[in-house]
Amino acid sequence: MAKSGPIVIVVFPGVEPLDVAGPAAVFARARALCPDAPDMIFASPEGGTVQADGGLSFADTAALSSLTGPFDLILIAGGTEQGLIAAIQGQLGAWLRQAAPSARRIGSVCGGAFVLARAGLLAARRATTHWSATARLQAMYPDTIVEPDAIFTIDGPVCTSAGVTSGIDLALALVEADHGSQVAANIARQLVVFLRRPGGQSQFSEALRAQAKGGSLLAAALDEIQSHPAHDLCVARLADLCAMSPRTFTRRFTSEIGSPPAAFVAAARLDHAKRLLLTTHMPVASIAYASGYGSAEAMNHVFRNRLGVAPSDLRHRLQSAQAPAGD
Repeated sequence: MAKSGPIVIVVFPGVEPLDVAGPAAVFARARALCPDAPDMIFASPEGGTVQADGGLSFADTAALSSLTGPFDLILIAGGTEQGLIAAIQGQLGAWLRQAAPSARRIGSVCGGAFVLARAGLLAARRATTHWSATARLQAMYPDTIVEPDAIFTIDGPVCTSAGVTSGIDLALALVEADHGSQVAANIARQLVVFLRRPGGQSQFSEALRAQAKGGSLLAAALDEIQSHPAHDLCVARLADLCAMSPRTFTRRFTSEIGSPPAAFVAAARLDHAKRLLLTTHMPVASIAYASGYGSAEAMNHVFRNRLGVAPSDLRHRLQSAQAPAGD
């Protein structure tokens, strides 16, 4: 791919450091592996040192006014609400509108989507942001097609990602599009991350939902479900682990977790099976038993009904781009 200018990662006071460092780590490694990969510039509205959230700072950033296109990518990081408001109301929005036509791509991490939306760059485009702010993004910018559960979106030249570490997912996808799956997979291995997260491009897994909602009285049951999906996970046994009657357990579990125990167990087993398909070379039948399905046929039935694909086909899709060079 021929160079089309540098990658510009835009920071501002209160920026989230991981929104910057994650994508930057990916792009820096792409530059090391591919001589034609673009250089990278850290920029801010005023230039100089920028104080980030959490006590860190970015030194020697370039002033936005000093930059001229073309640009390969302009990426707006997220940050504190006060920092984002100041960035939106300040010169960043005006600069972005002026610079956008000279950029091959425009993107955001987390709350940076609000900056793109304010600049009119998300109109009639698919976009996402941190799960806690997707409803607000949709309400404030109804002409944006917000995908609340997506890790990232790519709609033409505009790309957005959810929260914090999802900036790595987006950056890997862009590197893969420009330089191929082998380069992206090599970078993912260096960073010890998935090239494609197991379970698809969703901000949530059942384990994360449980951690967010589950109270201490349900901890024993949640731990058993997530750690031992092949065990007997009937309501009577789970209730006994929590020292509750089955009726009380079912009522409390459904209220706190948001789904009945049986539905949660089914989803947790599916998550577990998908993770093993991606991260191991276990035979499909062994994964079925390890995930609590009893047989490969039973797991195949669940996968086809829930995901529309057989387990072996899903494994091929997920692992093909992550095979080491020469495999």
